[in-house]
Amino acid sequence: METIAIPAINFAPIMPEVILSIFGMALLLVNVFVPSEQKAYLGYLSLGGIIIAALTLLNGWGAPPQEGFSSSVQLDNFAIFFKGIFLLSATLTILISDHYMKREECNVGELYPLILFATTGMMLMASGTDLMTIFLGLEVLSVSLYVLAGFNRANVKSNEAGLKYFLLGAFSTGFLLYGMALTYGATGTTRIAKIAEFIAQNTSVAANPMFYIGMLLMATGFSFKIAAAPFHMWTPDVYEGAPTPITAYMSAGPKAAGFAAFLRVLIVAFPSLKADWTDLLWVLAVLTMTIGNIIALNQNNIKRMLAYSSIAHAGYALVGFTAGNAEGTAGILFYMLSYTFMNIGAFAIIILVGKKGEENNNVSDYAGFATKHPVLALAMSVFLFSLAGMPPTAGFIGKFYLFSSAIKAGYIWLAIIGVLNSAASVYYYLRVMVYMYMKDPVEEFDWMKASPAVMLCILVSVAGALIPGVLPSYLLELAQKAVLL
Repeated sequence: METIAIPAINFAPIMPEVILSIFGMALLLVNVFVPSEQKAYLGYLSLGGIIIAALTLLNGWGAPPQEGFSSSVQLDNFAIFFKGIFLLSATLTILISDHYMKREECNVGELYPLILFATTGMMLMASGTDLMTIFLGLEVLSVSLYVLAGFNRANVKSNEAGLKYFLLGAFSTGFLLYGMALTYGATGTTRIAKIAEFIAQNTSVAANPMFYIGMLLMATGFSFKIAAAPFHMWTPDVYEGAPTPITAYMSAGPKAAGFAAFLRVLIVAFPSLKADWTDLLWVLAVLTMTIGNIIALNQNNIKRMLAYSSIAHAGYALVGFTAGNAEGTAGILFYMLSYTFMNIGAFAIIILVGKKGEENNNVSDYAGFATKHPVLALAMSVFLFSLAGMPPTAGFIGKFYLFSSAIKAGYIWLAIIGVLNSAASVYYYLRVMVYMYMKDPVEEFDWMKASPAVMLCILVSVAGALIPGVLPSYLLELAQKAVLL
């Protein structure tokens, strides 16, 4: 009788994902039996899952890359660094969620499992060394985010945000999947490393129109995920309508996941076509940071302002991507981590200032805020200074590193355009501080009662926005060790 051999499966490369998935499913089950008034404890359980996943992840840092599932996933320093960003963004989001959900009278039962599932999808995208694995991670992330964006069912804008994100996200996914299909048709493989091998051995493939169209369609799909212009139109409406903690989460984690997958695909699969895709990225970077900053100048709603700001920040990261060198990749890693601290920290303050029904979200509503809450106003100023790239913040070091990489690669004009855009962004960030410090208070802000979890998030975010700006060497060294080049 013939025996069937079951191949050994190496779960080590995806162990953090397995842990988060188990906790997510367990939380869904526990949610059924926990009374509504006690569901805040689900947040603590989800944080426990994140801590266990993080401890598992740290064991792989500096070790030889581990592959699993027929080399379709890989745990290397690059994946570990990005997974750390995803776990950080999930942690900070969970810390600020309970305060908001209680104020909006939302049922939080499904919120935390969805955050864990979305984080699992992002981690698969960072580890994926096969186009199908990346697509699987993207779908797990996207489906979770569609629900999270429309989580506040009593709010019409939240419903609109969920529907818009679903329709446009599905449309962009079609571009990405069709691009992957064409690339497979041209090369005969979906394995990223083998695509590079095929191109090196068959130089004629570069003349195949189907191959170039596939690469462009994949770039289009990834550009949507990172909110790069001209594929950014969904961002302001979705960011404004989604629950504020989810807006904070979407602006940090999923954007970093898009860059992780985009970097791995282009750098590993298409290194021989670098001259072609760097020209494309040059245009994308200029369009993205310029459009984001120009439109942000006229925004009165602070969530929409930060939405267009996030578009501009994607443009800054694309500057490092265009450089195509080790410094540029390390700059993106450093910047994505720094951006997570300063952006989620800013949204934590927005949650405290806001009222039920997402009111009090205009810039003018911050008039006299420093008079009533000087410590929180100072924290908000730190986040805004870091977003603007002012020293001595992490945002300044991140932009300096990104623009320096472009100069080293010979893209002098791209670096100049980036600096000019960064200077222009100072206006709309300083505008918020002018209202906080130089305008007479209109509100008493007597409704503000910060929970310990929100204050912990703000404290951690302030440290993350300042310490890498003053002592950047350690974090930069970690980023350099995580580059793919």
